[in-house]
Amino acid sequence: MKKIDARGLSCPEPVIMTKKALSSGDREYEILVDDVAPKENVTRYAEHQGYKVSITEEDGVYTLLLKK
Repeated sequence: MKKIDARGLSCPEPVIMTKKALSSGDREYEILVDDVAPKENVTRYAEHQGYKVSITEEDGVYTLLLKK
């Protein structure tokens, strides 16, 4: 599973990082963001690419688990 740490970054950078990672063709990714806007934008992008997204939040950090 690829892990992407996009904490502290504002959009569109987390989405761009996710797009680059998804090009590897892996089936699972873990993406860390710390703001609502990147959480929503990365989720929307990943779902558009056919991934199911589950989100957990702990201490202001959102962990997005993408699975195909």
